[in-house]
Amino acid sequence: MMNARRAPGSGPTGRFFGPGELRLAVLALIAERPGHGYDVMNRLADRFNGTYEPSAGSIYPTLQLLEDEGLVRVEAADGRKVHHVTDAGRRAVDEQAEEIERLWGRAASRGEWGMFREPEAAEIVGPALRLVKAAVKTLAHAHGDPRVVEEIQEIFVEARRRIERLDPRSRRRAEER
Repeated sequence: MMNARRAPGSGPTGRFFGPGELRLAVLALIAERPGHGYDVMNRLADRFNGTYEPSAGSIYPTLQLLEDEGLVRVEAADGRKVHHVTDAGRRAVDEQAEEIERLWGRAASRGEWGMFREPEAAEIVGPALRLVKAAVKTLAHAHGDPRVVEEIQEIFVEARRRIERLDPRSRRRAEER
């Protein structure tokens, strides 16, 4: 499996985060709620639904940088260093709100694909990809014939409906009606 932090095309430099983005993400999380380093690591991983796993080697230096810049302050609580946003940090978050929204948007879209890391997904990914390959191959040979396009779309829609009916949550909703 490819390392999500270095996935090609993930960020502007081919890394998961582009220059300054990890710093901004950590600052935004602390602005949402103070936390210690491990807490911040877990909250960041949760944002990306497991598709990005921050390391202590990236988070703790970032927290120190934010403290050095006066954007966060540290208070001891229960033997841990809890990071709180400062007024300067809050202003920085407000000034970069659009960039933060883009980061969280990327997190959400990445997180949607996190389910593919589940062991059960391996059982169906291969057959699903072969199905898509067959559809694309058929379309190429049909030279864009609208009837073929429509029929393939109908096959996919029906397959999706059948699969969704297997979901226990769908069954419960149907029974409740």
